[in-house]
Amino acid sequence: MRLGVLADRLVLINGETAVDIERASNGRFPAEPAQLFDTWESLAEWAATVEPDAERLPLNHLQNPVPAPRQVFGIGANYRDHVEEAAAAAGVTVSLPEAPLIFTKFRSSLSGPYDAIGLPSRNVDWEVELVVVMGLRAERVTEQDAWRYVAGLTVGQDISERALQLAGPAPQFSMGKSFPGFGPMGPVLVTPDELDDPDDLEIGCVLNDRVMQKGRTSEMVFSVAELIARISAVCPLLPGDAIFTGTPAGVGAFRKPPVFLKPGDTLVSWVKGIGELRNPVTAGHGYAEGDSTRQEVKS
Repeated sequence: MRLGVLADRLVLINGETAVDIERASNGRFPAEPAQLFDTWESLAEWAATVEPDAERLPLNHLQNPVPAPRQVFGIGANYRDHVEEAAAAAGVTVSLPEAPLIFTKFRSSLSGPYDAIGLPSRNVDWEVELVVVMGLRAERVTEQDAWRYVAGLTVGQDISERALQLAGPAPQFSMGKSFPGFGPMGPVLVTPDELDDPDDLEIGCVLNDRVMQKGRTSEMVFSVAELIARISAVCPLLPGDAIFTGTPAGVGAFRKPPVFLKPGDTLVSWVKGIGELRNPVTAGHGYAEGDSTRQEVKS
């Protein structure tokens, strides 16, 4: 099942068209995206029965398929090659984390697959990520059972203002990653059964036609199932909650010289089998041309 949001209404996606869920179900299921997970298991069963002659809608402009999660988690240092590039930039020995580095992104940072990323400064970086969305409440679940609680997967960008993220005596991950527009998600939510192997998906991003990141989700230090088990051991994961699962190597901050986003850029991010984000970059509130040194990205 592939789900999306069109004109603020839930739709079931089939190829290049969509079916309005509320209308096709004669009101059995809601149009409101925030209510998507209230009847998740029944919706999944119904979706397999949708008539072929149901009214089809064009996919004009898909929005964030999960705009209102109650909790949004982020994971740092979760790909070995990303850990290696960070260690090389700092001139230290590579050391993989013994436990996930978990932080939060605030819900107000989330945006859609084609929305603009407004820059608050010249220190803004990209991090393409697989996003896991929960379908059922998960509390103290085992790693072996974890996938059973997953509604679906989508593509995300954990946009990061590096100066704020690393300011002060303790890192400010949540604040540096939670400016408005710093969490593009989409274009669709795909149930795991639609994918040959949901633990091994190609992931990457392109900046101005230049590939900046490319990897596979099988290269995570902590798998999707282990992340769910570890987080749910501390706090319940609720239906609709989103987990940004980490990024592979290729971010701008660790390049020599560093490369950051600038107005006029286009950032394209993908997870194969799910889809792609295409986000234009603009000058946001507080942006100033002279607030840091950056290098241009040439296509």
